[in-house]
Amino acid sequence: MTETTASEPVLVDSSGWLEYITNDSKANLFAPYLEADLIVLMPTIVIFEVRKILLGKVSRTLADFFYSTAQRKTIVGFDETLAIKSVACSVLYKLPMADSIIYATADFHKAKLITSDSHFSELPGVVLL
Repeated sequence: MTETTASEPVLVDSSGWLEYITNDSKANLFAPYLEADLIVLMPTIVIFEVRKILLGKVSRTLADFFYSTAQRKTIVGFDETLAIKSVACSVLYKLPMADSIIYATADFHKAKLITSDSHFSELPGVVLL
């Protein structure tokens, strides 16, 4: 884990949550960010993406567990300000829609984006696991 203090927010993207919740190969890399006493931002689009995948491909039990865990994090809705920032990120960094929303949310809240998604490699403020 890179140095992060409890007062500095982090945002774990959908790939990280899926690794962690399903105990996949990189779960132990994401665990320190999700289990430590950190401010973890939870964009509503991450709730959508992760719950959809868990319901469709894994189980309702894990989907419900994820959602109950997500509700204990700092939920961040998608509003007009983030929409405009997301468009700029999408164009500048050539990110797909969901990734641009996630990246813009992290950037707007000055949070480190914790991910294993290569779409984010080389972008400022990203910790690629």
